[in-house]
Amino acid sequence: MEEIKNFLKHRIQKAAELREAGINPYANNFKVLHTTQEIAERFQEQQKEEIEACEDVFCIAGRIISLRNFGKSTFFHIQDRQGRIQVYIQKNKIGAEKYAVVKKCDIGDFVGVNGRVFLTHTGELTVLANHFTILTKSLRPLPEKWHGLQDIETRYRQRYLDLIVNEHVRETFLARTRIISCIREFLTEREFTEVETPMMQPIAGGAAAQPFMTHHNSLDMDLYLRIAPELYLKRLLVGGLERVFEINRNFRNEGISTQHNPEFTMLEFYQAYATFEDFMQLTEEMVGFICKKFNKALTVPYQGAEIDLTPPWRRLTLKQAAAQYGDLDIHDLDDLEKARTHAQGLGITLTGHEQLGEVVTEIFEEVAEKHLVQPTFITHYPVEVSPLARINEQDPTVTDRFELYIAGRELANAFSELNDPEDQRRRFVAQSEAKQRLDGQPAPVDEDFLLALEHGMPPAAGEGIGIDRLVMLLTDSPSIRDVILFPLFRSERS
Repeated sequence: MEEIKNFLKHRIQKAAELREAGINPYANNFKVLHTTQEIAERFQEQQKEEIEACEDVFCIAGRIISLRNFGKSTFFHIQDRQGRIQVYIQKNKIGAEKYAVVKKCDIGDFVGVNGRVFLTHTGELTVLANHFTILTKSLRPLPEKWHGLQDIETRYRQRYLDLIVNEHVRETFLARTRIISCIREFLTEREFTEVETPMMQPIAGGAAAQPFMTHHNSLDMDLYLRIAPELYLKRLLVGGLERVFEINRNFRNEGISTQHNPEFTMLEFYQAYATFEDFMQLTEEMVGFICKKFNKALTVPYQGAEIDLTPPWRRLTLKQAAAQYGDLDIHDLDDLEKARTHAQGLGITLTGHEQLGEVVTEIFEEVAEKHLVQPTFITHYPVEVSPLARINEQDPTVTDRFELYIAGRELANAFSELNDPEDQRRRFVAQSEAKQRLDGQPAPVDEDFLLALEHGMPPAAGEGIGIDRLVMLLTDSPSIRDVILFPLFRSERS
């Protein structure tokens, strides 16, 4: 700590000396005309003589990430948004007064440079500065060059340092942006309209999850940060917007892990006159489109496994998957007592209030999920765990629903939408009563959504895809914290 205090004191003194010399250490009058990548691409195919014959002057700015002083000359590398390049400054080239400013520069400072380019004797493309400006004086040290920023928690808490020193981290977040752009491109080409729905909702609906609560003072009403946008997007189907999507945040007041962050990004999209089976094909097409754009192939490496995204993907019903991976007789999953016995044998904790579909789903999650490495659609979820999905016409105990699993985790959830307002009311009431049994507090019935359904919602399918998990897959990232710029942490003062 004392070392940091001394370092900070020394840098503050340098900033003061610059001010005394009439130089603003936080200037904002430098116009950047080029990037390091533009310069590199301009000369990548040229020989030394061609490069040095070029009289063009380039104007770049960035952070100093390495620095070597040799008395009357200085080499440093600067890094901008596209890369890095070496700069060479000579005292006799820029003058003693300007060179005195160079001598007060440190690693971490932002500078602006004008100059022509040349190749050093080692063959490195370098800007020979004829003008130099300090733009920002850095007061604290960057992580040590060779060891970088290794502490995982520090990387996440101080992501700005992580982005400075770890190039692969910058690439991951640039990739995230490209992936989301691909999603928008895919859906807009298919006539989907991007919309925005409320983040604060009077009823936390659209999924079974613990919400965050807030309070609006002027209206004197409690509100919830949304756990899902589903019920508002369906209202838009009622209103005649037949194809809609939203990419935005959801909030769930639940645990934190390598796969879960309380604030996360979801894509939800809905299409009138489509079924969950249509959406299986659409999902294969979408993920394939993104993968080919991003990865140039339909296979991606993920944590030691090669994931093959070539369609068609495997399809199993939830009961088939539970029986197959649990080594169970599938007919036992039609009997509540036998299913409970199997669940308890697997170490699953039951309250005694569970219905058959809930027990079977628990068994599936325990025995099957981790084995679903290659893309697999798990279909026909029980009615008890699917309060917003349409009942299957051949088997009324299950719904027309699928979840997509890749690399052992759920990536998407979709179903043919329930649009019968009377059936929806019965499901809401059953859901409320189940919550009452579980924790003594009934869930509110969303009368406003039921009112919308009573005006008529066309037959439709809807789907949610976890953007963070998709980015994890396509960037080979083991933790959700690696793909969220500022993941949530316990306060350091706690």
